[in-house]
Amino acid sequence: MNDEANSHYFAIIEQMAEGNMWLNDTIGFVPKNSWSIDPFGYSATMAYLLRRMGFRNMLIQRTHYEVKKELALQKNLEYIWRQSWDVDESTDIFVHMMPFYSYDVPHTCGPEPAICCQFDFARMHGFGYEYCPWRINPVETNQNNVQERASLLLDQYRKKSTLYRTSTLLVPLGDDFRYVSVDEAEAQFRNYQMLFDYINSHPDLRTEVKFGTLEDYFSTLRKEAERVNYSRSGEIGSGELGGFPSLSGDFFTYADRNQDYWSGYYVSRPFFKAVDRILEQTLRAAEMMAAFVHGYCQKFQCSKLPISFSHKLTAARRNLALFQHHDAVTGTAKDHVVQDYGIRMHTSLQDLQIFLSRAVEILLGNIRDKRDPTTLSKFEPEQTRSKYDVQPVHRVLDIHEGHAHSVVLFNPLEQARDEIVMVVTSIPDISIINSNGSCVPSQISPEWQHFSKDVTFTGHHRLYWKASVPPMGLETYYVVRGFEGCGKAIPAELKISPGMEAISCPSPYACSKLEGDTVEIRNSHHTLVFDMSHGLLRKIIRKDGKETVLGEDIAMYSSSGSGAYLFKPTGEARPITEKGGRLIICEGTLVDESYSIPKTTWAKTPVTHCTRVYKLENSVHELLIEKEYHVDIQGNDFNDRELIVRYNTDIDNRRVFYSDLNGFQMSRRETLDKIPLQGNYYPMSSLPSSRTCPATGFQCILGSHLELQASRMVGWRSC
Repeated sequence: MNDEANSHYFAIIEQMAEGNMWLNDTIGFVPKNSWSIDPFGYSATMAYLLRRMGFRNMLIQRTHYEVKKELALQKNLEYIWRQSWDVDESTDIFVHMMPFYSYDVPHTCGPEPAICCQFDFARMHGFGYEYCPWRINPVETNQNNVQERASLLLDQYRKKSTLYRTSTLLVPLGDDFRYVSVDEAEAQFRNYQMLFDYINSHPDLRTEVKFGTLEDYFSTLRKEAERVNYSRSGEIGSGELGGFPSLSGDFFTYADRNQDYWSGYYVSRPFFKAVDRILEQTLRAAEMMAAFVHGYCQKFQCSKLPISFSHKLTAARRNLALFQHHDAVTGTAKDHVVQDYGIRMHTSLQDLQIFLSRAVEILLGNIRDKRDPTTLSKFEPEQTRSKYDVQPVHRVLDIHEGHAHSVVLFNPLEQARDEIVMVVTSIPDISIINSNGSCVPSQISPEWQHFSKDVTFTGHHRLYWKASVPPMGLETYYVVRGFEGCGKAIPAELKISPGMEAISCPSPYACSKLEGDTVEIRNSHHTLVFDMSHGLLRKIIRKDGKETVLGEDIAMYSSSGSGAYLFKPTGEARPITEKGGRLIICEGTLVDESYSIPKTTWAKTPVTHCTRVYKLENSVHELLIEKEYHVDIQGNDFNDRELIVRYNTDIDNRRVFYSDLNGFQMSRRETLDKIPLQGNYYPMSSLPSSRTCPATGFQCILGSHLELQASRMVGWRSC
């Protein structure tokens, strides 16, 4: 059961494909029914992918208790899940939603857990499970009590059946970590079989009960639905299965009781969520390169074809798949389990990077010299990480006079890409040459140290240039030193806020002092205006002169009630920035950048951030505003704190915005006053969107804000 809030659709497809291939290859089984009882909310993307993979039925459990109540009242707990954009019903899939609080036996036989718990025979003395909290424990079924016990159980079944339309009822029998011994399994089977035999032997009870699989249930229900029309007047149904309503949307954000909204796991352990995405993109690149190498080596003899890496590609797929578990990418696993996940992903990243290096050697090396494969060069990843739990660092290029360092870019997309790319170098006086030997304009900017009390120049430089890479292709650029035919990279001009006079201007940059209350960075598409006293973004001015207020704030929630799963803030978030922060503006020919170390109540600020705009005309890259936050909230001062970034805008969006589902589709969201703040948090795998409201007669709420949670430091709590 993969998570459905944080997982990207690529990773979901990978894990489903890998798992189903194993099932088919190992035991010859192709599943058609989905069992998903534990993810904390459900995505329409998952329903779509399951349908496209040949599944016909789904079972889900963890949805908002008020949603369950409403669907139960209307007998809509079984329905057809349709994509909101589907007009021909091709994505329809049948769904069974379990009606009660949990999937354990006390909450599956009927509406009264104190009674249902008496029929969880693993809780009898001797099996080691906890007794029923309602203090009435199960007893062995025998000839003396079978009538009374069967009547009690059947009453629960009948009450549960009133929540559904058909006369076919599903009653799951299990829980976490069950059926671990033969004795336990036999106790459940023995007692239930005696109860079933009694019920089935008394026609006056008008009930037939038997053990079955999920396939048995859905098959029986579908046959009944073909015989009996359960449709209601005015109801939009489906050709997939008659008699049930079609519903669209998703089930976020989940709450199981009161105001316990499970929105904390959207952000828990953000470091490993980032590693997950890096593994995804590296795996996709490696799979594509493997196909390219295979095709190339069928045409040319390849002495270094990395056939031995095929099992490592499989291991990488499985480690990525494992991390999609609903207690993995969610950040809700215990520390030692997280460590295991991290080591697995780190190992796969290293293996994939080695594979990519070898693949590039083959594809580019053999092209350069088909007759002498020993001349193949050694390629290394641009970013490296020494351990599974440390941030990656840029590899610093150290170019000697008269030498060149090749940089190979791979574009895994189906269209050509023109972008500004960056590498870190140890020296500023360098140039860029493309694979045709032509000079490429470039820019250097100083690299700054994060989380230092004072702004510190690392001694390294960021080298930017415009790169063009063909679809699904490789392109080589050369970083050279002492090449007379090309101009050197142009240094950015630095502007430093008042109060930073002690900072020496790094060579070879020209520095000046910022003046006024605001400062700007710009390209030909838009101008970004910052408040110089705080170093925060205040508004955007587009090239047509239109302005959008975008008041950036950095704040923290205090939330002693939060845990790995839950987000339960105490009051409103409080801004943590004060006047007097440090701000540096870097203005260049290709990139403008604002680098800010805000002043906070802590001696060592928990956050620094950069804002960049790129100067690449007639490209998507020029439209982007790149925000980069570096967050460090380790230490006792930040216990039970959640750091957010908030953008306060003047956009009239009528409290409606959009967020993506698994990077696949957008879902409409509406901020609701009737639920607490934590219930108005939604997962965002890739992007949010807010737009102005249409010119209608409805009153638009003036102003809105978009709030992104960047990191959180909460204790591991099970709820």
